[in-house]
Amino acid sequence: MIVEERIYTLHPGQAGAYLKAYEAEGMAIQKPILGRMVGYYQTEFGTLNQVIHMWAYEDLAERAERRARLAADARWQAYIAKVRPMILKQENKLLLPAPFLKVKWQD
Repeated sequence: MIVEERIYTLHPGQAGAYLKAYEAEGMAIQKPILGRMVGYYQTEFGTLNQVIHMWAYEDLAERAERRARLAADARWQAYIAKVRPMILKQENKLLLPAPFLKVKWQD
């Protein structure tokens, strides 16, 4: 199992609009395709105006297949065109579990 952490730093004042757009439109497209949402968060302290979301995959091959399906989805492309102007910066991290962590994900 791997977890992808995606951190979006938004332009000041855009976090609320971004989260509303995701709840209203983006989540219904993304979640069925990517599958295992670990969490979706916004920052309150530290670096502000950030949205962090994490997705679990069995391996890099599953991640690549699911991300390709999402990128090819016309609904997702239309949604991204709406929210992209809100995003200032994006960071992605691949998180590997510690050897002792045994997690079973349910789709």
